Order: sequence, then C-alpha cells, then structure tokens
Amino acid sequence: MRRLTFLLRPSWLILAVLVAAFAYLCFTVLAPWQLGKNTATSHRNQLIADSVDAAPIDITAVLDSKDTDSPAEWRRVTATGTYLPDSTVLVRLRHLDGAPAYAVLSTFRLDGGRILLVDRGLVAAVDGTRPPQIPDPPAGSQHIEARVRMSEGVTPGKDPSVQDGYRQVYSIDTTQETTVLQQPLTAIPTGERGGYLQLDENQPGAFTPTPLPQLDAGPYLSYGLQWLAFGIMAPLGLGYFVYAEIRERRKEKATTTAPPTETPTPTTAPTKEQRLADRYGGNR
Repeated sequence: MRRLTFLLRPSWLILAVLVAAFAYLCFTVLAPWQLGKNTATSHRNQLIADSVDAAPIDITAVLDSKDTDSPAEWRRVTATGTYLPDSTVLVRLRHLDGAPAYAVLSTFRLDGGRILLVDRGLVAAVDGTRPPQIPDPPAGSQHIEARVRMSEGVTPGKDPSVQDGYRQVYSIDTTQETTVLQQPLTAIPTGERGGYLQLDENQPGAFTPTPLPQLDAGPYLSYGLQWLAFGIMAPLGLGYFVYAEIRERRKEKATTTAPPTETPTPTTAPTKEQRLADRYGGNR
C-alpha cells in the first residue's frame, strides 16, 4: 500500500475530485439533458406526423376534453366564429425566407363566446426594420382550420411595447396577450402552458403560414451518448495516469537499488625511459 501513498498528495486529490465531479455531471445532468431532449423531439415529431393524416376536429371538443393524457398540441382543428376588431398584435424577431419578419396575432370569438388567440402567419418587414401595413381580418362569421400550438412563454426583460402604430411583443403567449389586449382569452389546454391556434394555409385572414418544424430528431441522441462515453473515459484516464506513475516509480527504485558496476582501473602506458630500462637493464 505504501506505493500508493503518492495519491494522498494535494495535486492527486484535486485531480481525483475533478474527475469524479465531471463523471457525476455526465451521468446525472449532461447525458440525461440531451437524451431527454431527444425523447421530447421524437415525441413532438410523432405528434406532427400523426396530425398530418388526421381529420380536423371541432375546437370545442379540445376545449371541453377531460382527457389530460392525450396531448392537444399540433392537433388540427376547426373553429367557427368572428375575428374581433382592433386585436392585432405583432411578434418581433421572426423570419420569412431568411429575412426579418413579424408574426401577426389576432383574437377570434367562437360562436359559444370563448375568445381564442390566433396566429395568422408571417409578413415580411419593410426594409428589414419596420412592419408593413397590416390589413384587418375579414369581418363577419368565419370558419377556419388551424393547428393547436403551445404558448412559447415570456422572455424576461423583453416587455410588450407600442411601435410604428402596433402593439408588439417578443413571443406568442396567451397569458401575456391577455394583458396586452385586455381581453379574456381562453387558453387551449396543451400541458404546462396554455395554447393558441396557428392558421393553416389559405384560411380567412391568413398570411404566410409559420412552417412546421422539420421531422428530424436532431443530434441529441448522439450528444447524450457522447456524454456517457466521457463519463466512462474520465475515470479510466485517471486510472491510466495512476498506473503510469506507479510504473515510473518502480523504474526509479530499480535504478537506485542496483549494485554499482566496478570500473577497471586504466593502466598507464610505460614511458620511453622505462621501456629502455626494461630492455637493457638486465645487461648492465
């Protein structure tokens, strides 16, 4: 055990703590985070794929449903009612064909009286900096087809404002737009946040529809597996360094304990006088 006492040095202890903390984060935070995103993305893609072939249902069936296990987001629905006047809100920082754009929101009163938030689609910004003139939605009774979408939530520090004659926000959120419009909006049950309607193409009052996400699971599964691999490799790497240190210490110990090699004493060549004395000394 004495050969391992070097592991108690501060440098080795710090390294061991860092490796253990990194491996712990890989297994408990980083890998689950990416794998969870992969699961959520795959689930979303399945809902979108299922909704493509599904026939639309009346929105009241979704609003009155007690089935909390059946997700409503992405479901195709129909609604009958009227657009409310003076209910236009623009969503900033959107893109249309790679250029700056705005999403146009309005409210829609169902025949039963409930008011829903509707995303009418995208319009290109003028000179990339300001909104164009937004036409009002058609008046009178309308029958629309749309998809249920979940509210995006609110970004802290980005408050609603009035610019260029329009109320403007940074995200589509039913609760926020309730305050902005001073209208009692009904949030469609979609899970953790209330939902709204996103108009399909060629619907009354629609602009360019917001495109559906690509049905691609993304790199999250690969990233999750990589974090798991890093969590395994880090302790293995530490073990290799410990082994290399022990091996070097063994080499040093073997070198210091080996008996010294005797070095032969070099003989000095005889001088010329000595050679002459040895040669003729016996004859004198």
